[in-house]
Amino acid sequence: MNKLGAVIGFTYRNKTKTKSFRWTTFILLLLLVVGLNIPYFIQLFSGQSDKDLVRIGIASGSYQQIAGQIKEAADKTAATKPVAANNTDNAGAAEVNALRGTGVTRIEWQAEPADPAKLRKQIEAGKLDGYLQLQKPAAGEIFPSITYISEKNNASVQAMLQAAAQTAKVRSVTSGQLTEAQLNEIGTPVNLTRIALDNMKGADGKSGALTMENYILVYLLLILFFISLTMTGNMIASEITAEKSSRVMEILITSVSPLTQMFGKIIGIFLVGLTQMGLYALVFIVHLMLPYYQQVLAQFDIHISNLSWEVAVLGLVYYVLGYFLYSTLYAAVGSIVSRTEDLGQAVSLLTVLTLAAFYIGIFSMTNPDSMLMKISSYIPFFSPTTAIVRIGLGNMPWWELTISLLILVIAIFIFGWLSAKIYRTGVLMYGKRPSWKEIRKAMKAYKI
Repeated sequence: MNKLGAVIGFTYRNKTKTKSFRWTTFILLLLLVVGLNIPYFIQLFSGQSDKDLVRIGIASGSYQQIAGQIKEAADKTAATKPVAANNTDNAGAAEVNALRGTGVTRIEWQAEPADPAKLRKQIEAGKLDGYLQLQKPAAGEIFPSITYISEKNNASVQAMLQAAAQTAKVRSVTSGQLTEAQLNEIGTPVNLTRIALDNMKGADGKSGALTMENYILVYLLLILFFISLTMTGNMIASEITAEKSSRVMEILITSVSPLTQMFGKIIGIFLVGLTQMGLYALVFIVHLMLPYYQQVLAQFDIHISNLSWEVAVLGLVYYVLGYFLYSTLYAAVGSIVSRTEDLGQAVSLLTVLTLAAFYIGIFSMTNPDSMLMKISSYIPFFSPTTAIVRIGLGNMPWWELTISLLILVIAIFIFGWLSAKIYRTGVLMYGKRPSWKEIRKAMKAYKI
């Protein structure tokens, strides 16, 4: 055990102190920070901050009452903070729900009535951002046709004006027979949530709810598994191949058993990967705590409290088990390669398996209970991704989950034992890459 700890510590320190590790981690952290702040800077430099002033005119003609209703609804929307989708007691909830993320807080309306030709000249002079033109209704309709004229293609402003016009249309058609609360109720979208029958634990069924938070969590877990496994797997194989090609392995193998070396390197590099992922997660969490991202999450009605911790815990379990399954195979492949130039070709099969696991999971997120997903959740090479998709987005009974985990654990022991046999014989085989027949013959001479 002391030798295993020494190998783990040596591998961890050796990898984290290299310039390549530090520069790679730094560059990826920098790219992550830049990527997370791109939306903020785009909004900042495009003038879409929360202090924006949008100047709009109205060519209402004979529809001055409807124009007034549009202005009232738009002003209410721009001045009201976003509310939850199921909260219909707040004034202006319908308009606000339609306009989440617009960034508009105040509108300055041009005095009316105004002539369209004059309004166009004011737009050309930069005094207006655009104007609404109300014209007679189309054939078979009773509400006037509304057109927004502007030089700027601002989708958020158009969405705001469309929502305001919709509210004005409801008021006009109902002729004031509805209260403000009833108008808001009509415009508020129905919040339809799917609940897995087998996952319902109570009358409210919250434990089985398919939420946007769980969807995002599953998506991030799949990406985490693919990126970290690809990076750490190749790191394990290249580390072993480099030691073997430099003949350092001949010295190490006399003081530490091959089995201790293999699992020490696997665990050490696993800790290296966790260090990298921990830094990335820390940067991501810090950004989520910033006021800008708090507003974005609130606008899309995303709350951390809605996350399923069951999905997060099981995702971590599958990630760790999947890592050790693949890492033992990467170590075995790295041990039979004598030159680092041949490593890419040697690990190609493992790369294909990793890609297959990722693609099956990512492209089946919209249909997590398909036959392909059910079968794949029992295949140890694919279950780390497919099972977590079924748990988070579909319906995976507890007995299927138990069988899937049991098969994965058994596969780790089987492939771990096999990889240890290959590693024990492969690290001392030089020259051309040995065939499977040669490896099998050499393996018979050693007992693990």
